[in-house]
Amino acid sequence: MPTYRTSYCGDLRAEHEGTRQILTGWAAKRRDHGGCIFIDLRDRTGVVQLVLDPAINEKAHEEAAKVRSEYVLKIEGSARRRLEGAINPKLATGEIEIAVDSLEILNKAETPPFAIDEEANVDQDTRMQYRYLDMRMPRAANVMRLRHQASQVIRRHFDELGFLEIETPFLTKSTPEGARDFLVPSRLQAGHFYALPQSPQIFKQLLMVAGMDRYFQIVRCFRDESTRSNRQIEFTQIDVEMSFATQEDIFETVEGLTAKLWRLIDVEIQTPFLRMPFAEAVANYGTDKPDLRYDMRLVDIAPEAESSEFRVFRSVLESGGMTKGLRAEGAGSFSRREIDELTAFVGQRGAKGLAWMRCVDGKLESPIARFFSQEDLDSLSRRMEARDGDLLLFVADQPKTVHQALGDLRVELAKRLDLADPNRYEFVWIVDFPLVEWNDDEHRWNPLHHPFTSPHPDDLHLLGKDPSKARSLQYDLTINGQEVWGGSVRIHQSEVQERIFDLLQISEEEQRIKFGFLLDALKYGAPPHGGIASGLDRIIMLLTGESSIREVIPFPKTQGGVCPLTNAPTPVDPEQLDEVHIQPIEDE
Repeated sequence: MPTYRTSYCGDLRAEHEGTRQILTGWAAKRRDHGGCIFIDLRDRTGVVQLVLDPAINEKAHEEAAKVRSEYVLKIEGSARRRLEGAINPKLATGEIEIAVDSLEILNKAETPPFAIDEEANVDQDTRMQYRYLDMRMPRAANVMRLRHQASQVIRRHFDELGFLEIETPFLTKSTPEGARDFLVPSRLQAGHFYALPQSPQIFKQLLMVAGMDRYFQIVRCFRDESTRSNRQIEFTQIDVEMSFATQEDIFETVEGLTAKLWRLIDVEIQTPFLRMPFAEAVANYGTDKPDLRYDMRLVDIAPEAESSEFRVFRSVLESGGMTKGLRAEGAGSFSRREIDELTAFVGQRGAKGLAWMRCVDGKLESPIARFFSQEDLDSLSRRMEARDGDLLLFVADQPKTVHQALGDLRVELAKRLDLADPNRYEFVWIVDFPLVEWNDDEHRWNPLHHPFTSPHPDDLHLLGKDPSKARSLQYDLTINGQEVWGGSVRIHQSEVQERIFDLLQISEEEQRIKFGFLLDALKYGAPPHGGIASGLDRIIMLLTGESSIREVIPFPKTQGGVCPLTNAPTPVDPEQLDEVHIQPIEDE
């Protein structure tokens, strides 16, 4: 049997000088210098330079002349140090080269649809259509290597802590989890459907009832929802559940794992992480996933707005709304066109306008400044800590709109002002989430997380008085403005679960239909338990510094949910539809 390699291309170093090497890979570049031919041979580990000198082996030199981009090669030769002036410091293998005395073309290649070169400007859709070519490049190969390393770190971490890795079903029952289910028709049960899991939520709780105590899984999940830069309809989740564990136990477990994952990119992080109540996060940053790499907090300016003559602010306050602003340090030089762009930006988030002031020579200047007394302007300047060159921006509306608009504006300004250091990581646990939120359309309370999230024990008395003030034992870990982990302590006592169902107006019949098997299981000695989950793809995106989750998934979907490689979803034969008792409706 032939030997295809003694080393990987990217592993060769100066210390390999004098060794006999057999290498295989793809021809990245070929340079014919008249006498010698140089070929950069690439595999998933990197590139090494081959030298084909007719003085060493004329036949190998003749074969090298036939080589074109992406030909598959096998070579044999001796590793030698490059000459002093020929060392390439940009390559890990830059001190070494292979003097080839045997070259075999294992396979030819057609001209690729794009250059397999990091410097080539190729749009993402084209790269994803030919993903198998894109992954030959070092950038994509390094991402896949890091993804593998992260998976191994995760498994070792949980194994060392006594967790069991247990698989849960892909074909399961449709349950409400916040997004549309992907449905799979049953061939054997006409008119019945399985659902692909949005998460293993119910099954992992059943494993706790079963006494498995500590469970984890790296699992595929599916949500039929709109995709975006950090979300795909098909994704990989790190899923965790623990019995007889407090919220702090879960935090400690996740923080230990997170520290290990960040060591993969040579970053040491400090634990424990900062804790921030939900209400504080929203009040100061407009969001429950604040990016703490920069300050720029939201400031309530109600006292100055109330005493001003600016009717826009006063009318909003009189109708129960709020007025808040933020200080964009150094943005006082923004042009009117740029401010108009920011106005349009908050308008897309529901805000009716964006007021502004500049700080010039210690004073606030603006078309609306004349509606404020000098005393109020001075107070506003102090409250917002304005300095020369700053731009103050204000939104007046209902609280949800104000926080949405200013929270997103804060992130947009950080991009424009280059405030977010890509090499800095700020971790924060968001805690004390509201238990429920009011649904105006249905005139009922909805769970902010899911109906099995435990109320905060100190707030049980509020369930019958003022549910809007009741906190839950839900928690999220955010990193640089990205929610990365999320979970909760679960309800394990049937009487508490009944109170929550009553509050949510979920009838007994609906309970049985949607959650019957879980409710039955909870009757048989369910232990106190809680869990958490994370999107592995999103973690890899943060570790690699990629801006799109598509770059870290081996074969991702487009924004429209299409696989660019296979063009799925596609029509199927009528016979296949007949087998699962489905008759499609023609698209008008």
